[in-house]
Amino acid sequence: MSHPAEHAASAQQTVLTVRAVLFDMDGTLVDSTAVVEQVWSEFAHRYGLDIDEILRTSHGVQAGDTVRRFAPADADVAALTAELGDMERSRTDGVIALPGAEAVLQALPDEATALVTSADSILAGIRMRAARLSMPSTTVFSEAVTRGKPHPEGYLTAAALLGVEPADVVVFEDAPAGIAAARAAGMRTVVVGDAGGDLEEGMWRIQDYTSVTVTAVKDDDGGHLITLTL
Repeated sequence: MSHPAEHAASAQQTVLTVRAVLFDMDGTLVDSTAVVEQVWSEFAHRYGLDIDEILRTSHGVQAGDTVRRFAPADADVAALTAELGDMERSRTDGVIALPGAEAVLQALPDEATALVTSADSILAGIRMRAARLSMPSTTVFSEAVTRGKPHPEGYLTAAALLGVEPADVVVFEDAPAGIAAARAAGMRTVVVGDAGGDLEEGMWRIQDYTSVTVTAVKDDDGGHLITLTL
């Protein structure tokens, strides 16, 4: 049986062979920066908080965890989180797909693909539809985990749902919290954009998906061998 691996196709290209591909949503498949910054700016202004610090640490993290970290001690965290969620769900202006994202999603076998996001199912559905992206059949939303990113629970859950080992998975992520979650899960990681910090062994970087190519074949055991060229 073939074993997933990676090698350099050229000085510029990397080839990854895996059995499943997991995606974060915001900043990875969907550019929702405008909405996210608008909502958190309103939150920061209301309580006299440092918006730069909130944005620096909130990306890729469940909203409730950020509210709990920054809200005044006497604040109703659950109510504030619900209010921010309503604000995010009602705003889709400027929500677009990253270049090439839909083509990559369409090229991947659905039964070997999952979305793992800190958003809840309602917000994820709204944003994926606004960006005109296909929602994978396998999803892990915020309500499905007890510990959000940077904890690896979400990514390990997705791998288990797809019936693959963490070492046979590649994760596409953009935020430090999500990258930490993928790395803690023992998964190779492709960092999308420039916000993820320095690359370590088992990590690669792309700006978007326009240069990513996908081929997938059925393996002897009925699963998939997926080759990604970055």
